[in-house]
Amino acid sequence: MGENVTIIGGADGPTTIFMAGELGVKWLNIFGLIIIILILIPNVIYAIKFKGQENKCKNVFMNVLEQIGRYGCMFLMVFNIGIAELGFGSVGMFLTYLFGNVILIVAYWVVWTLYFKNQTFGKQLALAIIPTAIFLLCGITMRHWLLIVFGVIFGVTHIYVTSKNRV
Repeated sequence: MGENVTIIGGADGPTTIFMAGELGVKWLNIFGLIIIILILIPNVIYAIKFKGQENKCKNVFMNVLEQIGRYGCMFLMVFNIGIAELGFGSVGMFLTYLFGNVILIVAYWVVWTLYFKNQTFGKQLALAIIPTAIFLLCGITMRHWLLIVFGVIFGVTHIYVTSKNRV
């Protein structure tokens, strides 16, 4: 009885019990893994469909920082490392996380569908902003401060690199 259960984003107490009871692996955020997979699917399809696209952004610092932000966010979304993560502060925060991510992922897939049909800079920019919003939403609702930091790094650099790769 006095043992803290950490399953989802480092959450403990009533929020975790509400979410998953005593089930699950403490170091893995299954919801985060699903979100990352759903974000990656259209990116993989694009990479296969448009092989060999050149990155027009020649700023090496921004390109490297973008990748650090991207992979840092993806890693922190999936793995609970126990650093700067407090978990959901309430059931309301979890519901915001859940429904906010559903809305953002649906929007992301819709924009990708439209982008495949007609590539415009507006859609390109939306495809840079939406994953940033997902990372920040997850970081804020889970009180995962390190994810927020990586989300800001990713957002600023990804939007910059995207603007340099304008269609």
